[in-house]
Amino acid sequence: MQLPDAEQLAGTLAEQIRPLLDDGAALVGIHSGGAWLAQRIRDLCGADVALGMLDISLYRDDFSRIGLHPQIKPSHIPFDVENRHIVLVDDVLYTGRTIRAAMNELYDYGRPARVTLAVLVDRGGRELPIEAQVVGACLPLTPQQNLQLLRDEGGKLSLKLYEGA
Repeated sequence: MQLPDAEQLAGTLAEQIRPLLDDGAALVGIHSGGAWLAQRIRDLCGADVALGMLDISLYRDDFSRIGLHPQIKPSHIPFDVENRHIVLVDDVLYTGRTIRAAMNELYDYGRPARVTLAVLVDRGGRELPIEAQVVGACLPLTPQQNLQLLRDEGGKLSLKLYEGA
């Protein structure tokens, strides 16, 4: 399977998101791929855009089943969320559970005026009624496939497909 170029998709997302940033919106990336992507989008937009990061590990609905992840990072929202347009950024949209957890945590910081979801890849397979408003690419995958966003030392983004059970 030929995967789309992650850098090109990030550019496509930045073009779609740029008009949303005019009203003082903030970008919030979900750790880790969504945080990398939010940073890349901000760089591509060339704007002075507020940027935050969420680590939703403690907000997951499967936390009691999978336990504490050994690499939990602190969330960092260095701006007021209250009545602000938030562009929530993630790398791969699958079941919708990560986004649900991110929204639960985001609302702990305040009540945004609105939330727009932007994802690099929508892979299908939703378990919750969650839909991205801004999508780089739709790439239907089987439940046995896993798509991961990677970042090299220079900050270049790439996608890797894993096959397995």
